[in-house]
Amino acid sequence: MLDHYRMFADYNRWANRLLYVAVAELSEAEYRQDKGAFFGSLHGTLNHLLVADRIWMKRFTKEGDAPTRLDAILHEDLSALTAAREAEDERIIAWIDSLDEARLGAHFTYSPISRPGEITQKVALALDHLFNHQTHHRGQAHAILTALGRPSLTLDLAFFLWTEGKKWSA
Repeated sequence: MLDHYRMFADYNRWANRLLYVAVAELSEAEYRQDKGAFFGSLHGTLNHLLVADRIWMKRFTKEGDAPTRLDAILHEDLSALTAAREAEDERIIAWIDSLDEARLGAHFTYSPISRPGEITQKVALALDHLFNHQTHHRGQAHAILTALGRPSLTLDLAFFLWTEGKKWSA
């Protein structure tokens, strides 16, 4: 299972890089335009993804900052947000590389921001959510880009495995 999560971490970094390259081509107005996504604009959506990853990584590692709002804006500037995204992707990869099978199967307890109370679940199931959440909101970001008239991005896991991620399908 560890290789499964290592592959997802590698894919996650790859897909985020492609998305941020496309977003960097937008005007400031396009980047901030509310297109009706859950977090409104690309600015809100990309900040949310970083917020959520930091929350999860704080839960997993007990280290780092964890925002207390899912709609927090961590970086107003796209270049600072890009640098923070790249650093967070590397942090996720390093943490997953530090895991063993026992830790993946272990239970941990956390308190969600979105509802009161504690949840106890396996680390592996929380990792499934972490990567699925990224994919979900990258899809919204993709929809915003196409609504702005930009070309469609190829962010499929299969495409990653055929190209950049060949080591995972060997």
